[in-house]
Amino acid sequence: MLLLTLLVCFSPSVLGQLEESQFADEIDSDFADFDLGIAPRRVPRQVKTILSKETKPHIQELSIKTTIISRYAFTAVYCAMLNRHSAATEGVFQFQVPANAYVSNFTIPEPEVEVFRMAANIPGRNRAVFLLTYEELLQRRLGRYEHVTSLRPLQLVSRLTLDVTIVDHSPITDLQVLPLRNGRSSSASSSETGPKTPAKLEPPVTTVIKNEKNVCKITFSPNIVQQAKITTNGLLGDFVIRYDVQRDMGIGDIQVLNGHFVHYFAPKDLPVVPKNVVFVIDTSASMLGTKIRQTKDALFTILRDLRPGDRFNFISFSNKIKVWQPNRLVPVTPLNVRDAKKFIYTLATTGGTNIDDAMQTGSSLLRDYLSGPDASPNSVSLIIFLTDGRPTVGEIQSTVILGNTRSAVQEKFCIFTIGIGNDVDYRLLERMALENCGMMRRIHEEADASAMLKGFYDEIGTPLLSDIRINYTEDSVQYVTQHLFTNYFNGSEIVIAGKLTNQSAEILHVQVTASNSDKSIILETDVPLRHRQIETEKHVKAATAAMAAGARTPGSGSMQGLGVALGSIAEDFVERVWGFLSVKDGLRSRLRSQTSKEREDHIQQATNLSLTYHFLTPLTNLVVEKPEVLADGSMAPAPTITPAAGSAANELPGDTEEGEPQKPNGKPGGQTSSVRNTIGKAARRPAKKSITISKTSADGDPHFVVEFPLSKLTVCFNINGEPGHILRLVSDHKYSGVTVNGKLIGAPAPPGSHKQQRTYFSTITIVVDHPKRAYIEVTPKKVILDGRDRMVLPCHSTVAVDSGALSVSIVGKSNVTVTIGGNISFVILLHQYKNPAPYQRDHLGFYIGQSKGLSHNCHGLLGQFLYEEVGLAELPAQGDMKPSPILKVKDRSVPVVQKSRKIYSGTQSVDCWFARNNAAKLIDGQYEDYMSSHMFDTGDWPHGTNRV
Repeated sequence: MLLLTLLVCFSPSVLGQLEESQFADEIDSDFADFDLGIAPRRVPRQVKTILSKETKPHIQELSIKTTIISRYAFTAVYCAMLNRHSAATEGVFQFQVPANAYVSNFTIPEPEVEVFRMAANIPGRNRAVFLLTYEELLQRRLGRYEHVTSLRPLQLVSRLTLDVTIVDHSPITDLQVLPLRNGRSSSASSSETGPKTPAKLEPPVTTVIKNEKNVCKITFSPNIVQQAKITTNGLLGDFVIRYDVQRDMGIGDIQVLNGHFVHYFAPKDLPVVPKNVVFVIDTSASMLGTKIRQTKDALFTILRDLRPGDRFNFISFSNKIKVWQPNRLVPVTPLNVRDAKKFIYTLATTGGTNIDDAMQTGSSLLRDYLSGPDASPNSVSLIIFLTDGRPTVGEIQSTVILGNTRSAVQEKFCIFTIGIGNDVDYRLLERMALENCGMMRRIHEEADASAMLKGFYDEIGTPLLSDIRINYTEDSVQYVTQHLFTNYFNGSEIVIAGKLTNQSAEILHVQVTASNSDKSIILETDVPLRHRQIETEKHVKAATAAMAAGARTPGSGSMQGLGVALGSIAEDFVERVWGFLSVKDGLRSRLRSQTSKEREDHIQQATNLSLTYHFLTPLTNLVVEKPEVLADGSMAPAPTITPAAGSAANELPGDTEEGEPQKPNGKPGGQTSSVRNTIGKAARRPAKKSITISKTSADGDPHFVVEFPLSKLTVCFNINGEPGHILRLVSDHKYSGVTVNGKLIGAPAPPGSHKQQRTYFSTITIVVDHPKRAYIEVTPKKVILDGRDRMVLPCHSTVAVDSGALSVSIVGKSNVTVTIGGNISFVILLHQYKNPAPYQRDHLGFYIGQSKGLSHNCHGLLGQFLYEEVGLAELPAQGDMKPSPILKVKDRSVPVVQKSRKIYSGTQSVDCWFARNNAAKLIDGQYEDYMSSHMFDTGDWPHGTNRV
């Protein structure tokens, strides 16, 4: 998306007095500004020769300044051209903008980029200044954001400067500046797929990197000699920056500014969802040679990356359709992989291109499998379709093929399309993917198709969530951008923006629901709006300061004015992100529209937003009035963005953006209203179920409390363990299959305490062996659930995961409830300190909720008392000693004293009979008998491995 501010001005001033013989002196003065290690006039002869032969205006200065605020990039380009000749000469300003920019006028479409081109007639001995600004939202692919600046001025430049500042709410991680990337092959393979690059690659010469946690500054300023060493034709290549940000687990990062919000959601540490994939491969005659060879190489590699839980099949098509395994999808086994490799190896190229029949066959194959008994209900299903041509056999009308494909898919799976070369109907592939919740990727004729195919598969080959719905407090938001997504793939990111209806509201409730394998996931939290507004303002202030610093203004050789102007735009960056996403939603919805009225509505919404934010899109035109040379040196008139003539009928390449792994409505072909998407009843927060728990617990230092309902007595005791000790709390491994262990952490004793140190539970694990093995590990910060899959959940958000026999429910920053088989439940309290004293540590409290499912043979420090009864008696008085109370436990008499204990985070006090000396005689054996060798030790009392 371009916010296009194009200024063109001519400056005669002293330049009008220059003679051609003086031009060399000016060049020398330009060199004097750089530390070349040689005298200014000892510029290499080759460079002087190149400059002397230039007939077009010389670029005196090309300065590019980018500021990235929370993944939203503002770029300003300043180009000053000098016509050193006496006659007027045409100067051409040409700049490649990123692939996701929408450009209409002055455009030369190319696979990886769009080229903005502007020509102006520069009078003799005059200088022209071009200013261009544009904006883009960086996409996250394979765990990295990538920002690309094209440095292709087509000539050597006297002063070339690139300045990129990254400011983020979260710390910046994995920062990498790649070597200059040139040539279409390398550009495509790296830019499109975004593979992780080895750290050994060095950044371009003169690159300076300053990384300060949340702010990173990168500059690149090669002088004219250093440019010539790279290339003499001015095609330096792409300057590529990759990075990621540190993210907390849970609901994601939400930023609030001036009545708008933006929500970045990129969960991690989730188990992979199994996928059902059908590869549909073009084997027509045009694929002969390098294309089919590279395709086969990529498929061989992809086969190795399929996971055991996946199902797959291959279809090849030309005039005829060939199915590797008719009427089924096969599991990933060594034998099936071997046979698939044989099928791929024998693929031969011949005939025409029957796209329609190929899509019908692949769709039918996948649809029939999904309706059969072997299909996993929560798996992700997709077709990966590859072609290098247009339909030439069978149905060749694009509209009919699209309609047939929609009917065949029936909103049951997604289609991802790949085009190779220049003879592809990319419009058809783009719409086919867009209408069926997929995305399209282009591969240039000279590109390394094998690397790009593998990279594209890597992006979509690891689904983590499906059917994602993100809702916000009802009646608190409006005009929310796309908030329903079919899939979330590992390493990508979901970005949503909206308007706040009540700017004085204190809290915004956010709820994320999704599916993962056989689990339903709910994440929810309350966002403190004022706090987030203050935090967002802080890093916007840092970003705007960076924009203004060192910038240059037109006419005076500085970009300062432009930097300040961009800074004022950046102050509303959250609103601009909302506008950016809303326009994109409108353009996508336009293509999906089934009626002319729907189409017109989406066009009107997107056009209005484009004009409001001065975005140059397929629906708007840029009108530039070329300035005249005036004696008073008046500034050129600013360009205007206007609605494009006949925009309703325009179907331009680049209407939709590649690389979108998530699509709307949780199913293919869904339709959204891009800028009028409000949250309905589904956004209401579900009522929390009340939890009844017993007093039987281990909390605090740790203080153990045991409730005996039948005896109407409560007993308490302490265990004075050492840091690192692991205590067995519940042991019922042989019967119910449940074991609970807790690990101690140490802290200094508070002043005046009789203790030398304090101990708390830092980690609690619950191991379950029936009906299958699983475990849950809880710390004050996170919960790890490991069954068939492994999932990491944050403790600061409200989360619910139901996995059949085992479920976890987290109330953010409060407690974790673990339910096993419906008749066993444990509640773990989360004790966290904002500013802990030296003797305080974040720790856990363990409470037994429901114990009906635990056997009468259950043991452990708490488990051994679940089915016991105790009696209270008194020892007779002896001498001056008063009668003393004792507990009758089994055959033992335990001296006790009466105490009061606080439980449930101090909200309730309980009177109890306290047993001294590490519960001597109260518990079976000694407390050392309850020490486990590791957190997952399930040895049973008394013959297990529960002694260190």
